[in-house]
Amino acid sequence: QVQLVESGGGVVQAGGSLRLSCAASGLTFAAYAMAWFRQAPGKEREFVAAITRSGGSTYYAGSVKGRFAISRDNAKNTVYLQMNSLRPEDTAAYYCAGCTYYSRSFLPHDYDYWGQGTQVTVSS
Repeated sequence: QVQLVESGGGVVQAGGSLRLSCAASGLTFAAYAMAWFRQAPGKEREFVAAITRSGGSTYYAGSVKGRFAISRDNAKNTVYLQMNSLRPEDTAAYYCAGCTYYSRSFLPHDYDYWGQGTQVTVSS
């Protein structure tokens, strides 16, 4: 049974930092490109960041580039999202996702597995 479990969300003031983690089990983690998406109330799920299977390449949405960093540890079956200089507009539920077919994708429907999400709230 495949499981992706996010952690690390919380409430933080604008300008602060959080580090999200996503622990994977039940799959060959190194065979999956991984990504983070987010969804705010009343909005569609949007791409945040992606990382290739080896971790050699990363991709970011324009709104987070330079502030967020995605990384992975294939030995620990875990992907991370370091979020710095947080803004109120970053408030959302954050989801990790795994894709076996593409080396990277910005589209939610390309991902095979999803976590349950972790809430990030940034106060002004």
